[in-house]
Amino acid sequence: MAAGDVLLVETRGAIAHLTLNRPEKRNALSDDLVSALDAYFSAVPDTVRAIVVSGAGGHFSSGLDLSQHVSRQPLEVMAHSRNWHRVMAQIAHSPVPVVTAMSGAVMGGGLEFGAACHVRVAEESVRFQMPEGLRGIFVGGGGSVRISRLIGPDRLTEMMLTGRTYSGAEGERLGLAHHVVPEGQALEKAFELAERIARNSPTVNAFIIQAIAQIGSMPPEAGLYAESLTAALSQTGPDAEEGLRAFLEKRPPVFR
Repeated sequence: MAAGDVLLVETRGAIAHLTLNRPEKRNALSDDLVSALDAYFSAVPDTVRAIVVSGAGGHFSSGLDLSQHVSRQPLEVMAHSRNWHRVMAQIAHSPVPVVTAMSGAVMGGGLEFGAACHVRVAEESVRFQMPEGLRGIFVGGGGSVRISRLIGPDRLTEMMLTGRTYSGAEGERLGLAHHVVPEGQALEKAFELAERIARNSPTVNAFIIQAIAQIGSMPPEAGLYAESLTAALSQTGPDAEEGLRAFLEKRPPVFR
């Protein structure tokens, strides 16, 4: 099934596979593509328990489609950036875990998109780059917050000033990726991880994503209190009962 033509959507059991489909532009994130992502994450089907995102044509995403931004007024750029923030936040806070399979170019807005996802798989030949400084522009898709949290403000500053490129293995060491695999194997690994995640309790998956993100921005004592509340909610429902019974009965749990 296609969401427009720029985003392909396929469902395999409990896993949805989203393919960024602008290979002629190395999957640059056009307004239409961002709108298609917005539409999908606004109404993820109830049967989907994990989402895999990849790019067509050998590249994840080369970033913002700069051909749409050569001449814009400040308020237009501000509105565009804030819309990106909204869409990326929708992905980052999705109760359904998102796994990215990253190959080729993962640059600028493409890396900002990747940083909003929950599990990141990179091929060794990936090129992580934040080239905005070379283009005379500043990031606008959330990178100054999300990528800074992954690798630190100092390293992001250096990336943007120099246009430095990191490989998949270097990106894993820094925190841009969680897994690194040989060329051509990212999608297979992403599905392997998504299948594992999809067997978890959907409720607890949502707690992991949303509670940890909130706790990370809280003062320590408030974070510990929020942790206790989340633990109480997670350990008093049917999923907790099934998980504990399955452990005691030495069988895999079956979560509804």
